[in-house]
Amino acid sequence: MKLFAPILIGSIIATAGVAYAGEKRSKDDKYIIEKVGEPKSCITRSQIRSTDVIDDRTIDFKMRNGDIYRNNLPNKCSGLRFEEAFSYRTSTNRLCNVDIIRVLDNTAGRIDTRGACGLGRFQEITKTKREKAEKSES
Repeated sequence: MKLFAPILIGSIIATAGVAYAGEKRSKDDKYIIEKVGEPKSCITRSQIRSTDVIDDRTIDFKMRNGDIYRNNLPNKCSGLRFEEAFSYRTSTNRLCNVDIIRVLDNTAGRIDTRGACGLGRFQEITKTKREKAEKSES
């Protein structure tokens, strides 16, 4: 009987982990994403208004004029989605696909950087909320 309790607890924990993984949703689930034009190698840093981390490989750069440029990193950048913060350093007013970002790790009020991750090309996109798009199609 003593062996039953640890096995039962272990199976409950495993089941909870599976349920959590199934609930994980992308920030893009509520949008229809469409590409606009050809990808660019660089964007102008001073025109970046804000960024939105979608997942460990995807960042949207929102520009002052309303354009959105999506950067699909060539490799997974560990911790990017969890922290949703990164830094970069360039010598010009351009952020390019050859530049490197570093995930900012905020632990106990102390900000450190994690490993370096390379950027990909910048694809202009449009985002339309799904309910708006579905109503206009009917």
